[in-house]
Amino acid sequence: MDKPKLTPEEARKDHRQMLRFMAINAAVGALIGALTAVALIWLDIGGIGTRIGRAANPIIPALLIIAPFAFVFGGVVTASAILTMPYEKKFKD
Repeated sequence: MDKPKLTPEEARKDHRQMLRFMAINAAVGALIGALTAVALIWLDIGGIGTRIGRAANPIIPALLIIAPFAFVFGGVVTASAILTMPYEKKFKD
């Protein structure tokens, strides 16, 4: 079966699908990372929850723990999704 040529509209559609796929995976990974950091604080692992609770402004240290977890997990989930994605070439070059 002959595959169609890649038109500009089809290229835009393919790019939008890929960006949506990456954004969803990044959001899911960031959510997992944030929940992991919150669990780390809530379970008081290493006394970190106590230290944050006794801080003068507990929001800043909490964000300094939650944000890196969210960014790293989001990036890792997105990268692993891209690397394991089964992709078949849709168009002829």
